[in-house]
Amino acid sequence: MIKLFLLYCYLRVTYKKMIFFSHIELPKSFIDISYLDFNMFLGSCFAENMGNKFVEHKFPVDLNPFGVLYNPASIACSIKRLMENKLFDGEELFFHEGLYHSFSHHSIFSDTSKEACLQKINRRIALSTDNLKKTNRLFITFGTAYAYRLMETDRVVANCHKLPAHLFVRKCLSIKQIVEQWEELLSDLLRMNKGLKLIFSVSPVRYWQDGVHENQLSKSILLLAIEELRVRFPDEIVYFPAYELMLDELRDYRFYAEDLFHLSDMAIQFIWERLVDTCMNEQTKQLMKEVSQIRKALNHKPFNCKNESYKQFISQTLLKIEQLSTKTPYLCFKNEIEEMKHI
Repeated sequence: MIKLFLLYCYLRVTYKKMIFFSHIELPKSFIDISYLDFNMFLGSCFAENMGNKFVEHKFPVDLNPFGVLYNPASIACSIKRLMENKLFDGEELFFHEGLYHSFSHHSIFSDTSKEACLQKINRRIALSTDNLKKTNRLFITFGTAYAYRLMETDRVVANCHKLPAHLFVRKCLSIKQIVEQWEELLSDLLRMNKGLKLIFSVSPVRYWQDGVHENQLSKSILLLAIEELRVRFPDEIVYFPAYELMLDELRDYRFYAEDLFHLSDMAIQFIWERLVDTCMNEQTKQLMKEVSQIRKALNHKPFNCKNESYKQFISQTLLKIEQLSTKTPYLCFKNEIEEMKHI
């Protein structure tokens, strides 16, 4: 019996030491992100995933001013539009299935009223034009190298808005096309905003509507294009390997959402933590912990909001917010304070 027990202990220790996945060692990025930086995110739904994490932790953020965008050409055009501070007019909208749409925007900007659609679009253009000028950290996430060109105007669209397929030509952008467009854009952008640093990534979301093999070709084109841009702008661009983390460290369907294409909450949290470790210092991480504690307290909803213990809990949380706001006046908890005072 003793021998069997010792064998059990040995196997248990050996099992614990086994490695069941490939761990990617990420070097510390030369681009540091702090609460004093203004961050803008543009690109695919993975940009939304990471941008929302920044919002949750109270970083100053402008998240996808055109909505979710997928291909490099459309993302480049959106940045150029912000640099030019060029508002949209009614001629740039079209009506389809009861809604007014823009070929430059995601459907979250669509509306039954042309005026309302334009108002949403132009309000965001005005805000994000100003934000781009003060942005320190620009996150760009390419989703796919495939783009749809509207045959009537020969322009690449950001979204087809479920129009008939015969109106478009689907083309795969080449490495050369992406690099040439972005090199010119980045040269102009860095002249306008001299302190800007960019974090590029390729979306780990699987675009199987492109086709299984085509999806891999598409991701390869994006990776090679970003690498060429990084070589040409070595002091301004870093690449964050979100795609590789999903492919190598999280190579299991349990890390995907129910549709098996998008990322699960667990995968998003994992990649977020790797981004934090790569791009943030210990002081920023400590401040994030304090913000997270307050956020968890705010999310706590008891069955009885009128009892004395919960009122005391609210008072203690308000005191923590006030103390943190005094220490870090650039963090804004105005909405949270108002909400808690009315409980």
